[in-house]
Amino acid sequence: MKLKKKAIIISLASLKLSKHEISLLKKYLPWGIILFKRNIKNYSQLKELVFSIKKITKDKNYPILIDEEGGEVSRLQNIIDNSLFSQRYFGKLFEDSPKLGLNIYELYMNEISMILKSLGININTVPVLDKMHSNTHKFLQNRIYSSNLKTIQRLSNVCEKVCKKNKILTVIKHIPGHGLAKLDSHKKLPVITKSISYLLKNDFKCFNNNNSFFAMTAHVLFKNIDKKNCVTHSKTIIKDIIRKKINYKGIIISDDISMKSLKYGIVENALKALKAGCNLTLYCRGNPKESLKLLKKIPPIDEFTKKKTSEFYKFIR
Repeated sequence: MKLKKKAIIISLASLKLSKHEISLLKKYLPWGIILFKRNIKNYSQLKELVFSIKKITKDKNYPILIDEEGGEVSRLQNIIDNSLFSQRYFGKLFEDSPKLGLNIYELYMNEISMILKSLGININTVPVLDKMHSNTHKFLQNRIYSSNLKTIQRLSNVCEKVCKKNKILTVIKHIPGHGLAKLDSHKKLPVITKSISYLLKNDFKCFNNNNSFFAMTAHVLFKNIDKKNCVTHSKTIIKDIIRKKINYKGIIISDDISMKSLKYGIVENALKALKAGCNLTLYCRGNPKESLKLLKKIPPIDEFTKKKTSEFYKFIR
């Protein structure tokens, strides 16, 4: 196992590793790679791509991530049709018939995690633990289980338990909560004005004491906690809210640093995220030149992340 990794997860441009990407992986070792629909043509091609990444990095358990939420966010569309099975779908099913809902969701998550395992993918960026509100932006609505905290907790527990059973680790998101955002954070920075007491009893509570190995931040600005910085760039929120109040003890990954809600260049976005307390930064645009620029500037993982990475390898062995 290699631990001299850079504190970044990068993405790839296409269906195969380019010569430039192979060179990047050999010279600068990112912590992991996240896959998107642009990287997936069919099952055999994807399996070959994952194999080639692990061969180049000389690491059979190299971290390979994917966003396979189901519904609108399904990277496996060219392999299986998950368009119906959003988190909202399962939230409604559970609230209509709890026992049936739990059983069907468990079966579904088992199938998805078994497919990922067979492909060599070992991290799925699920579940979404954001809380539904009447003004939740439409980009997130079908990705959320419910407005009911008990529904969110019950279904997320199933998701995490089943994935773990199949040696797939999870990434809870978007910590400490994105549900109150009226804007799409891919395009603009949402500003939330609710009081900290309200947030701790509602949206933040969805994430309390969760044992998921990874968590992904929200590109959201909570005006009454940190007036200047969104969560990803806020030392106050990461250290005082996420680490202390929510009591999250795992690896914190930034959301994509190339999203338009962040106001700096990609390198500065990444470095600010790490400085604020993110353990890893995430780059999803897949531009090899930008990946190189980032890998040259991003520091190696810190001692905390080294320790957690060792635990990751022990678990998926």
